[in-house]
Formats: sequence, C-alpha cells, structure tokens
Amino acid sequence: MRKTPYLALVVAAFQVIASQGASLGQHDRVPVDATAVLLLLVGPAMMLARNRFPATSLALTLTATCLYLWGGYPYGPVFASPIIMLFQTVAEGRRKLALISSGLTTVFFLIYSTWLVYPPSPGLWHVLAIVAVMALILAAGELARYRRESRAERARVAEEESRRQASEERLTMAQELHDVLAHNISLIHVQASTALHLMDDDPSQARAALTTIKSASKEVLGELRSVLNVLREGAPRSPTAGLDRLGDLVERSGLDVSLELGGARPLPAQVERAAYRIVQESLTNAARHAPGSRVLVRLDYRPAELVIAIADSGPAMPAVLAEAGSGNGIPGMRERAAALGGTLVAGPAGGGFQVEARLPLPEETE
Repeated sequence: MRKTPYLALVVAAFQVIASQGASLGQHDRVPVDATAVLLLLVGPAMMLARNRFPATSLALTLTATCLYLWGGYPYGPVFASPIIMLFQTVAEGRRKLALISSGLTTVFFLIYSTWLVYPPSPGLWHVLAIVAVMALILAAGELARYRRESRAERARVAEEESRRQASEERLTMAQELHDVLAHNISLIHVQASTALHLMDDDPSQARAALTTIKSASKEVLGELRSVLNVLREGAPRSPTAGLDRLGDLVERSGLDVSLELGGARPLPAQVERAAYRIVQESLTNAARHAPGSRVLVRLDYRPAELVIAIADSGPAMPAVLAEAGSGNGIPGMRERAAALGGTLVAGPAGGGFQVEARLPLPEETE
C-alpha cells in the first residue's frame, strides 16, 4: 500500500509519454491532445483512491480507457492502469467486482473492435485474443491472492506453533520447578527436624543435617534463578537435571542409598532429565514416608531402553512428612515416562515401596 503513490506516478508518466511515442507509429489514430492526456491520467489518479473507493476507482479507470479508445487515440500504454487495477482487485479478493468489470470491458472491446473501428478487426482470432488477455489478468490476480493468503496462513501457523512451544516450555519449566521444590523442601524439612532432634544429643549429626539443608536450599535458589532468567529474558537454560548428577542427589537425600549403574552411557537429554526426576521424586517419597530406610537405586542401560528401579526397605522411624505433599508425585513420574513412550509402575514391595520405570531409547544410542 505504501508503494501505491510511486506506482501511480510511474504509470502516469509512462502512459502520457509512451502514448506520445505510440502516436508516431499509428498514423490512422488521432494524435494525443489535452483530452487524451486527461483520460490517460484518470487511471493513475484512481490508483491513489483505490483503497478507499475500490469499485468507483475501478469503474472510472475502465470508463476512461473506453472513452480514450472511443476517441480514436493511439493503442498501447493506455492499457497499463486498467490492467494493474484489475489485477489488484482480484488479488485483494474482490472477485465479483473484477469479473463484472472485466466482463463489461470485454464486451465494449469486442463491440468497438468489430463494428466501431475502421478497418474492422480480423475476426475470431482477435476476439479470442481479447478474451485470453482478460482471463490472463484475472488468473494472475488470483494467483497473487492465493500466494498472499498462503504466506499469511503459514505465518499464522508458525505463530501458533511458536505460542504452543512457548506454552509447553513454560509447562515443562513449571514441572521441573515443582519437582525441584518438592524434593528439596521435603529434604529441608526432614533434615531440619533431624537437626532439632539431635542438636543436644548428637551435635555432629545435627551439623550434617544442617549442611544438607544448606546444599538443598542453594539448589532451590539456583533453579529459581534459572527459571526466572528464562521467563524474563528468554535466556538459554543450562541443563541442571542429568544423570551425571545422581551422586550429588543421593548424597543430599539423607537416606542410606545404594546406587548401581549397569552399562552407563550418555543418553538423550530428555531421557536423562526424566530419569533424574523420577529418581529424585522417588527419593523424596522415601524421605517423606520411609525415613531411615535403605534405598536401592539401579539404572540398567539396555540397548533399547533404560530401566530404572528404586526400592526402599520401609520406614525405620516415624515419618515426619507422611501426610504432607500434594499427592502428585507418582502421577507426575508416570506422565514423564509416558511423554517419552515409556511406562512406570509403583507400589508396595516387601515391606517397603518400589518404583520401576522403562524409558525407550532411540536407535542411534545403541
């Protein structure tokens, strides 16, 4: 739309100047005079008003063109503005207006070239040529409209996909943050209770509990800072939940944990993150419901899947946080496994509790 004034100026100059030249080679036509110039300027002028008055602008342009021909002025450049106007009318989706206008103009051209001009037109081929030119203009406009709408649709789809991905990323971050907070807050609570209980009788154990609290609170603050940076600035987030950090996780859990890794190897980031969070949530549940228990964590790296098994021996002391929590831990772990096409089962086993997850691995990791 911003180019319309410049286009109208170029078309006006072209029609007036080129028509002067065209008259030199068409001795049987009337030379360009003031009336012809006025008619030649109607089309470019209407191009400026087309956005506000599309039907009127197109009608006046075609009428001025017909009057120019009726006056016997030279052929050629005068057709530039009506071609552009018809093309833009179709390209903007005003098909009915373009069809009616082009149909009436075609009828005039046929009548004019067959009966009103001397010598008369060469017959059927001339008629077909006029119809073909009109059809070509309309088809070109329709193609331009289709391409513009296709680009707009692709842009809309891309924007929706971008919004969907952003929404999924926020949900992922929320789930990650929930898991980190649930684990570390539960750990802090358990260790704080232990420290208070042992502060007078066993200061060394109380100090170890306080050290664990310090480490857990530091991780929570780091996770919160990382997520807030993403939300505020769109900054890339460094991976914080990988299986290479299982040792730290076990150390902070405050439980008697045995960690076994069978055939360990690098895995895709999404698999490592899900596995880490499943182990983390399982240890959180053990700390909450089975304090003092022995926990076996085993990761079996098989060719086509990663098998994760976490089993505790049952509580060795009263559970401090047995009734705490939202109850979303196991469903959340199942969702993580299902998102990767895997499965997760959890339930009582031998006086304790067991979680087993199977996460499929892509072929390239074999």
